[in-house]
Amino acid sequence: MKSRLLIIGASGHGKVVADIALKMNKWQSVAFLDDNQSIKSSMGLEVLGTSGDVFTNIDEYEIFVGIGNNATRQKVHEMLETFGANIPVLVHPNAVIGAQVDLGIGTAVMAGAIINSCTKIGKGCIVNTGSTIDHDNNIEDFVHISPGAHLAGTVRVGKGSWLGIGSVVSNNINITNGCKVGAGSVVIKDINEPGVYVGTPAKKLDY
Repeated sequence: MKSRLLIIGASGHGKVVADIALKMNKWQSVAFLDDNQSIKSSMGLEVLGTSGDVFTNIDEYEIFVGIGNNATRQKVHEMLETFGANIPVLVHPNAVIGAQVDLGIGTAVMAGAIINSCTKIGKGCIVNTGSTIDHDNNIEDFVHISPGAHLAGTVRVGKGSWLGIGSVVSNNINITNGCKVGAGSVVIKDINEPGVYVGTPAKKLDY
């Protein structure tokens, strides 16, 4: 483990990630990289350069991708893995993690989140503020579980999917890759086709 942490992305999600890192009290220093060169500091932490500067720091820092967009986060995360970066897991001290929970590298678990026993969370996921993920779930890589979303037991959420704020997923549900579930929507049947789903019960939007 390296004693310094570098976060790629100094905006909204990056700020929350930095707050978690500071509260974990694990690193001697925390800093940012951000492609907006007008940002010189964030959260009182220095912005050392742009994302391209990660390669000059990769041997000295642990690197975390603090980017909210799933596709962009995946692209940067996979690039870091290719170049052998040390990518930590960030868990807020006020999150509750059950027994036999597996958290993938690059995943952030925010304040008030609850992940119950025997659940697997993939790489580069966001388990956001106050969300709950019950037992025996399988959340695949680069998924975003938004604030206040609630997943019952034995749910699978496919790679790159996004569950909106306050959404609810009933037990034994399968959600395929690349789905977006709208804010406050309720999923009571399997979602087998990528797309945008909204409503109670959630139905696919036809554009």
